[in-house]
Amino acid sequence: MSAVVALLRGINVGGKNKLPMAQLREIAEGCGYEDPRTYIQSGNLVLASVERAVADAQSTLASAIREVTGLDIPVVARSGAQWVDAIVSNPFPDAAADGRTLHVVFLPETASSAVREFEAGPFAPDEIAVRGSEVYLHMPNGMSRSKLAEAVMRLDNANSGTARNWNTVLAIAALLPPRA
Repeated sequence: MSAVVALLRGINVGGKNKLPMAQLREIAEGCGYEDPRTYIQSGNLVLASVERAVADAQSTLASAIREVTGLDIPVVARSGAQWVDAIVSNPFPDAAADGRTLHVVFLPETASSAVREFEAGPFAPDEIAVRGSEVYLHMPNGMSRSKLAEAVMRLDNANSGTARNWNTVLAIAALLPPRA
């Protein structure tokens, strides 16, 4: 068994795209995933998988959600090992102490050159670092006030990702089975 983390983008936000977590777990079970566990109401799902590809989780879950609910919800997935690697690779370890000012944008594919080469200097004290298909945003004054986050999320493939604050990233990691 291996673990898969599936992140749904844009559900249960402002009364739109409502999807109860119990229903999401049922959908995941219907797709053949075992022991689906959710964290809070914003579409964080940890699954046990019998050696299915992570990309399969993205497409399978998105299709099943559309079929069952009629909602067109993008899904971004990582293996348990990839999730742990995203934590270990945090380029802003000092920012991790306040889990609300550090966010990770999980992209469905490797970051584009526009994202990788984005110049964050004009947005100081906010900072950006890109590691493969993760975009780390350190925003000391919070995400809601960050012009950096707004600018980055407009970039070509960053806008297809979904962001989680560091506290949520760690809480999801705690749901992973040992040796995910």
